[in-house]
Amino acid sequence: MTIVINMRELDERKMRIAARFIREGKLVAFPTETVYGLGADALNEAAVRRIFEAKGRPPDNPLIVHIADFEQLYGLAEEIPEEAKILAEKFWPGPLTFVLPKREVVPSVTTGGLDTVAVRMPANEIALSLIRISGRAIAAPSANISGKPSPTSAEHVVDDFYGRIECIIDGGETEIGVESTVIDLTSSPPVLLRPGGLPLEEIKKVVGKVEIHPAVRGYAADTAKAPGMKYRHYAPNARVVVVEGRRERVRRKIAELIEEYRRKGFRVGVMATGGSYDADAYVNLGKSEEEIAKNLFKALRELDKKNVDIILAEGIEEKGLGLAVMNRLKKAAGYRTIMLK
Repeated sequence: MTIVINMRELDERKMRIAARFIREGKLVAFPTETVYGLGADALNEAAVRRIFEAKGRPPDNPLIVHIADFEQLYGLAEEIPEEAKILAEKFWPGPLTFVLPKREVVPSVTTGGLDTVAVRMPANEIALSLIRISGRAIAAPSANISGKPSPTSAEHVVDDFYGRIECIIDGGETEIGVESTVIDLTSSPPVLLRPGGLPLEEIKKVVGKVEIHPAVRGYAADTAKAPGMKYRHYAPNARVVVVEGRRERVRRKIAELIEEYRRKGFRVGVMATGGSYDADAYVNLGKSEEEIAKNLFKALRELDKKNVDIILAEGIEEKGLGLAVMNRLKKAAGYRTIMLK
């Protein structure tokens, strides 16, 4: 049985119910500013194993541990470099995750067998309250079946997990819509492992040089130091094809592809930032990077519900939040992209 707690406004009485589940080693889905997380006590090995079982997640895919106070970081990380303190001062709470050397108290299951731990402080009062009232650091990947689009509303979590976990906190739609940015601070200079809700450009303003891991651009990583580096992610049931290039050419190509696929008997969906298409389903992602990021996963799930066979997606420029959007789109497509010059 799954309890769904309506918490569009913070309610401490209701939160105590969810917090008790965390303390008892059970699973609670909760909103953050990025996407919904599927949470358990990060230091409870049996509870964390249930996250992997519920999601069908590979055991070498590490989880992000969520905290509500910077002091909690000292109980999880063996070393905290100066860059972590500077970045936390600037961006925490917020969509930025640090990878740091872990303390022995952090179970291997939480870190995917690595000697590092990924930690962030979410900028969402419901998430922060759950951490504080439970008295636990909470390990939480996105609250979706492994490999599928991440959830940006409680409805998405219900679709994937109702009857399979103990509690879902409904805090409305998330604000950002793509997961946190992950920075490896065990390297010098720091390395971007996953682009996300905090643009790389903002981080560089604070710490200077940041290298980009090849996995960000689509090369599979042998070892996943952060979620999203090694396995296929964010994919709907439909086949996704990303079309990149100058907007006018992209829209003409998408129109051609719609005709081509429909002649072959496929139902075709389109997700784009404008234009008029004779498709079986169409989702307008919006104009700005912020709108597109917020609507991305919702659009993938919506088109799946309309039973399309093919999703044609308009690419955007890989700057600001666009880098995170294109990272997710290309992974959803299995790197099936058409680049128009």
